[in-house]
Amino acid sequence: MRALPAGRAAGVIRVPGSKSAAIRALAVAALAPGRSTIHGGDLYEDTEAMLRVLEGFGVPAVAGESWEVNGGSLRAPEGPIDCGESGLSARIAMAMAATVDGETTITGRGRLLERPMAPLVEILRSQHIEVRASTGGTLPLTVNGRGGWWGGEIVVPTDTSTQFLTAVLLAAPTARYPTAVRAVGDGGAIGYVGMTLDVMAGFGVRVIEAAQGFEVPNSGYRAGSYGVPPDASSAVYPAVAAAITGGEVTILGLDANDRQPDMEVFEHLRAMGCIVDAVDVGVRVIGPDGLDPIEADMEGAPDGALGLSVACLFARGNSRLTGLGSLRHKESDRLAAMAEGLGRLGARVEVTEDSISIDPPADAAAAVVAAHGDHRVAMSLALAGLRIEGVAVDHPEVVAKTWPGFWEDVERLVGAGSSR
Repeated sequence: MRALPAGRAAGVIRVPGSKSAAIRALAVAALAPGRSTIHGGDLYEDTEAMLRVLEGFGVPAVAGESWEVNGGSLRAPEGPIDCGESGLSARIAMAMAATVDGETTITGRGRLLERPMAPLVEILRSQHIEVRASTGGTLPLTVNGRGGWWGGEIVVPTDTSTQFLTAVLLAAPTARYPTAVRAVGDGGAIGYVGMTLDVMAGFGVRVIEAAQGFEVPNSGYRAGSYGVPPDASSAVYPAVAAAITGGEVTILGLDANDRQPDMEVFEHLRAMGCIVDAVDVGVRVIGPDGLDPIEADMEGAPDGALGLSVACLFARGNSRLTGLGSLRHKESDRLAAMAEGLGRLGARVEVTEDSISIDPPADAAAAVVAAHGDHRVAMSLALAGLRIEGVAVDHPEVVAKTWPGFWEDVERLVGAGSSR
């Protein structure tokens, strides 16, 4: 178990590079003939998973201050590719496997073996690509990529995850014919698709967005250089730390106008009474004396809702966050995990299939809360310890999935705050 010290959060912090952008950029660099350079990416479990994908396809990324990728010559792997617990890496690996000549077996660990893959399996089969998978379409599965992507019209369901759409879009420029991608469903965190399009544009592919979906040329990619931005999902945690402690935290390098979906959380913190400013070195968050409750539709930024729900724990009244159905299908059932954790801390919590309602306790209680093997659950619930002395998280090591230095970095903020 591990706990953060109670205290005011203040100072500056650098969060890891966006794992979502880094994974997409590594995939595109592998598909682009020639030498590409990716700056600003960090090495943690999810990016390590994507690096294993590249290595499996015979395109290793040379590590240093940046990743150097010699792309364009993928081959079928000699053994299974282990995607760890990275759902994005696994889904992109499935799409990449369809571009090579030969069989690729994709597997993973933990909750990833239960996460849905069937929509992408059916899409690959619609492209005349053989896939051997369980009846439920979960990992492990084998893709026979002979012939590659065909192109034409592809219908992609987005109800469960927009990662299926991202996987199809990233592979589409390699297809034999131009591709018309039609997204159907509620859309979910569609902002991540904007990130996908930005990465593709960085490597020479301009996707036309239309009301019906996306028109993707079969132009292939050009090698290039890509800078990974700071991770907005990780930036939520120091921002919430400032909000709940009346602190002042500046997140270095973060762009207030970044298209990452979890930037939406900063607007909700502003609605709760925080000052959120773009400054020369990043984004500054100043917490108020007391937080106002909110009602917010978080369908576009479900991961950020976990940290925001901890801010709601300390608000002056009931808060309700909706649009969270996709959280049921992540590294854990995140909606249930957060309800359990907040309840242990004394809140009255009600959940539906896609929402959470939080009534803050009159007197919050210290407790050991469960991470459920999920990095975002662990980091979010840990923040409560900044206000409630003695809140501990079991299995604190799970933060290594996206932020190995989380505990030390946030502790430094509290140390800086106590000295002011």
